[in-house]
Amino acid sequence: MRDVVEIGLGKTAQRGYHLDDIAIVPSRRTRDVDDVSTAWQLDAYPFDIPCVGHPSDATMSPQSAVRLGQLGGLGVLNVEGLWTRYENPTKILEELAALGEDARATKRLQEVYAEPIRPDLIAERVRELRAGGSTVAVRVSPQHTLALAPVILDSGVDILVIQGTIVSAEHVSTTDEPLNLKEFIADLDLPVIVGGCTDYKTALHLMRTGAAGVIVGIGGDEWSTTESVLGIRVPMATAIADAAAARRDYLDETGGRYVHLIADGDIQTSGDIAKALGCGADAVMLGEPLSLCEEAPAGGAWWHSAASHPSLPRGAFEVAGEPLGSMEQLLSGPADEPDGQLNLFGGLRRAMAKCGYRDLKEFQKVGLVLDR
Repeated sequence: MRDVVEIGLGKTAQRGYHLDDIAIVPSRRTRDVDDVSTAWQLDAYPFDIPCVGHPSDATMSPQSAVRLGQLGGLGVLNVEGLWTRYENPTKILEELAALGEDARATKRLQEVYAEPIRPDLIAERVRELRAGGSTVAVRVSPQHTLALAPVILDSGVDILVIQGTIVSAEHVSTTDEPLNLKEFIADLDLPVIVGGCTDYKTALHLMRTGAAGVIVGIGGDEWSTTESVLGIRVPMATAIADAAAARRDYLDETGGRYVHLIADGDIQTSGDIAKALGCGADAVMLGEPLSLCEEAPAGGAWWHSAASHPSLPRGAFEVAGEPLGSMEQLLSGPADEPDGQLNLFGGLRRAMAKCGYRDLKEFQKVGLVLDR
């Protein structure tokens, strides 16, 4: 039973835990690291590492998305980003990377994202992704899904990601026709990932829409301002565990339909990845960590997808720094620093081996302890 704390007369709050609050407990068995597999599969698409690229223009260009795919992960391009608004946004990305400690950074983001989305560029970017030979995945926001879906689907993507700060299966509106996720997904012939969500009920309802994957979390990190702007903060360890409980119940409800959980937020190091998967996630969505690789299109600068919102931005602009290494080094090593920011999935493999687990499904059963 979840701890419930009385915060005042007649008002209670559930206690939640962040990834920093927990640690992994090794079992009685260890395993050779070469016998450990970090592979997972979403629908018909296999991946060598449980890594999904956060669809920020700071990290995901057509080229970097393809590169992530070549290295075993899933790159996701934002079809509402700069690459579908400009023929060649390279100069804009270079300008943003050079902003430094500029108080106008958010204003400049809003200005460059005010350019209209071009359907012809969506089709062109998908062709570029397809030519790269990796699984093709793109992200669209819930509010623009119905308008942009025809060109996205006609262009031939493999996986569709419908992602917002908070996504529900029951959006109520008296002014616009809301997106009915269940009806929309039922008409599609490809897997759909939806999110983010923060609790058991929302995760279960999103699973019932027919989604192949559910994003847990809101991409929260030190640069996210969602708590300051909306008062929403997600204790990721609890959110992932709750969504995993929803998955178990949905598995029983449907007689065996498994929905993958993708953790998005609070993840900076290989240890964070291990803890997120130990809580029940199948994969993690990496944003800021990927901005630190040499292939990052914004040259080390970082901003969330919601940081450029025209009326309510929710994310600070991180000034570009020196890259830590190539994307391959960041994901698979070798690491030349001991802080867990390089060889992210090599660290995960080592954690799995130290605890005696051979694959990700087994590792979801690892013991956890509160240490804060």
